[in-house]
Amino acid sequence: MKIKIYLAGPLGFSQAGREFHYRSIIPTVKKLGYAYYDPWTTILDKKIHKVSSLDYGKRKRNEWYKLNIEIGKLNTSEIDSSDILLAVLDGTDVDSGTAAEIGYAYGKGKKIIGYRGDFRLSADNEGSTVNLQVEYFIRSSGGTIVKTIKQLYAELKKLKKI
Repeated sequence: MKIKIYLAGPLGFSQAGREFHYRSIIPTVKKLGYAYYDPWTTILDKKIHKVSSLDYGKRKRNEWYKLNIEIGKLNTSEIDSSDILLAVLDGTDVDSGTAAEIGYAYGKGKKIIGYRGDFRLSADNEGSTVNLQVEYFIRSSGGTIVKTIKQLYAELKKLKKI
């Protein structure tokens, strides 16, 4: 059975992020033969598009409220069925949804790999790369934080041998 990776991160929120996600992150994972779950392309895409297309107002808010529950349940289930969580940590602070997924994965005993290609400072102090609790969960899971796609490839390749 293939090792499965859950791809956590905020990259789907912007066109530039999606380009990086689909041209760098996913090809790296695929090249090594991992199975993966991409929360930016799910069985809920049609519902997401339909709700996104509604006019602003109460109906749209209510539909998002219901759909958000479905999205949360699906992502939880996919983390549960994954072996590794790969989290993109870029930004001036780690995305709140990504941080929540990291905490959940840690609590479930999953290995977590962080990717931070962003050179801006984002830590609580000089002793960490990102938020100290997020970094603690990553490192305590047996994972690490890498800074380049080349390092990400090397780290994921090592995990194939375990």
